[in-house]
Amino acid sequence: MSSSNGALEVFWDVIPYVSLAMMIVGLVWRYRYDKFGWTTRSSQLYESRLLRIGSPLFHYGIIVVFLGHIIGLVIPQSWTDAIGISETAYRWVALGAGGIAGLATLVGVSILIYRRRRTGPVFIATTWNDKWMYVLLVATLVAGLSTTVIGMTPSGRAPDANYRETVSPWFRDFWSLQPDGSLMAAAPVQFQVHVAIALVLFAIWPLTRLVHVFSAPVWYLFRPYIVYRSRSAAQDDHLLGSDPQRRGWSRDAPARW
Repeated sequence: MSSSNGALEVFWDVIPYVSLAMMIVGLVWRYRYDKFGWTTRSSQLYESRLLRIGSPLFHYGIIVVFLGHIIGLVIPQSWTDAIGISETAYRWVALGAGGIAGLATLVGVSILIYRRRRTGPVFIATTWNDKWMYVLLVATLVAGLSTTVIGMTPSGRAPDANYRETVSPWFRDFWSLQPDGSLMAAAPVQFQVHVAIALVLFAIWPLTRLVHVFSAPVWYLFRPYIVYRSRSAAQDDHLLGSDPQRRGWSRDAPARW
């Protein structure tokens, strides 16, 4: 084993845990000492037209990209082979669904970056950490799309270029605390670049607006809806002595004006 390969193996054995530790410690620290800053710092008030286009493209696209990574990294190739999905079919699905989702995410984040740069108040509210986050996020997306496209070329279809036999086992071994850096060291360079950029992004995650990913308002799905009424209508009802019909959860509660 050459010294360069040995250094790569040590890198892929150690650095991912360093990145994960920095992310966890950073999230805990920020939650304890910066709860009021744990937000995306919404800027819809300043500009909404581009936001209505870029935000759905980015958020829905990144969800599909995330699910695609879970399928590709967590599910072994032997499982898809067992249910009759050939490697060629798998690659075409990855190119179709993954390529479209990745491109939508890239277009969405590009629109958001353009909006942030061109809208004065939004640009002023952008921190240096967030600027680095955008650079790394775009670099990760471009590197990921590149691996998908290269995977359909003759060199990408070579037996030794199959990431499901190198990157995926390494990823699963990482979570079982038995990392095998030789697997990543043997992976094509485009996958190594993609993962390396992602590790840096995860390390700085707690210092950026990306923290809002861990505070999604899921409870909004289960709360009762809110009925808004104008102040003038409420005052008129009160003066006339009428009691407006209340919803099921508030029928026994006194009316408040």
